[in-house]
Amino acid sequence: MSSLIAATRFSVLDRSRTREGRPAGEALRDTVSLAREAERLGYHRFWVSEHHGVPGVAGSAPTVLAAAVAAATRTVRVGTGGVMLPNHRPLVVAEQFGVLESLFPGRIDMGLGRSVGFTDGVRRALGHGKGDAEDFAAQLAELLGWFEGTSPTGAHARPAEGLRVPPFVLAMGEGAVIAARAGLPMVVGDLRDREKMLRGVERYRSAFRPSPWAAEPYVVISGTVAVAGTEAEARRLLVPEAWAMAHARTRGTFPPLAPAEHVDALPMTAKERGLYESGLSGQLAGTADQVADALEAVLRETAAQEVLVTTSSYDRTALVGSYRRLAEIFTGRDGTAARPGVRSATA
Repeated sequence: MSSLIAATRFSVLDRSRTREGRPAGEALRDTVSLAREAERLGYHRFWVSEHHGVPGVAGSAPTVLAAAVAAATRTVRVGTGGVMLPNHRPLVVAEQFGVLESLFPGRIDMGLGRSVGFTDGVRRALGHGKGDAEDFAAQLAELLGWFEGTSPTGAHARPAEGLRVPPFVLAMGEGAVIAARAGLPMVVGDLRDREKMLRGVERYRSAFRPSPWAAEPYVVISGTVAVAGTEAEARRLLVPEAWAMAHARTRGTFPPLAPAEHVDALPMTAKERGLYESGLSGQLAGTADQVADALEAVLRETAAQEVLVTTSSYDRTALVGSYRRLAEIFTGRDGTAARPGVRSATA
């Protein structure tokens, strides 16, 4: 194991992807089960996501799901990747995380994003439009103010006020600057578009202002990592998600994951085929040695302190196997996580 990989934290973001022919509730239970396994394997954090009205994702209430994950685990940090702040009132978000931190002290992270609903219908149902994302910086400042007790309203967020729940900003483009000016850790993806990722990291580091939340920049890079016994097996793990993305971009609906063999048999238009092949390319996928080399390269390029792995697949056994093989890379195959020195952005 390289010293660079050993000094890097590895975490998991699970989006509770539904599977073709399986109930949505099973996806949520699978998320909790994966969290237990991630904790056993030595991952640093386990995060859940927020999606509304998406057939392929069961995780619509991240703070509720985070509570279930935290209750089922003991040591892994638990949080959101993320709560989409434009969809909510900052006071309510502060209250929710205040409750989580009070129930599970010292283990909760508050990952925050600036996206709004996936479709026009969902945005109307939420009572928001795309333009609401433009107010993210102000929403973020208001949210942090509830924890600091500085709201000009005279109201107080109970039990959040006075608690320290580490905030992270999910950022690409303008979001990187918002994270930097607020002095918060940044999560940036995806690993396939390396140039865009590097631009975001550079913008963040150059604009960073120390804050009570973070004294120095903290970069989490996020994306798919698939590890298997052979390169072909690792690539096969990517097939269901690659097809789901191609389907969403051509038909406007993000579907449940289909088995790889079903995807193999599908007729695809030229556009679908191109998007599908694009989804399979550029990912960190292969044998343990291949992935270790790829991780070493991206960590040298980005100088990131942490990797947030977002892999999804229909085959749950193979998916858990991939996370186990990845853990063997960053733990040195001795079953005990290599704990880096203190690198800020919470313990």
